[in-house]
Amino acid sequence: MSKKNFVSLILGTVGGILFALGMCMAMLPEWNSFTQGIIVGCVGVLVLLVMLVVRRKMEGKPVFVKLSAKTVGTIVLGVVGALMLGVGMCMVMVWEMLALGVIVGLVGIVLLLCLIPLVKGIK
Repeated sequence: MSKKNFVSLILGTVGGILFALGMCMAMLPEWNSFTQGIIVGCVGVLVLLVMLVVRRKMEGKPVFVKLSAKTVGTIVLGVVGALMLGVGMCMVMVWEMLALGVIVGLVGIVLLLCLIPLVKGIK
């Protein structure tokens, strides 16, 4: 494993866990830790942003990505797909709307799968 992959693995794992834990703390009223959850989630996002900057520097690329229409479209597709998947999961697990939740979740998964050929291309 190369050094840049190892650093990305560690920072990505720590940032992802902090973000997920923070969102759980904020979203579960039984925990009574909304404010602390927002803080922990923001720290997780900061760690993930640091990982992005460190990874790009280790690859010798410029730190900031040039925004093109394709980049913005890719980001929008990823956000919409992730939100649809999350809403579908909420519909199934929280709101007990099984059939509709599964359909919404599957649409989210399909949108996220569309990111692969969009980013990597088809050869």
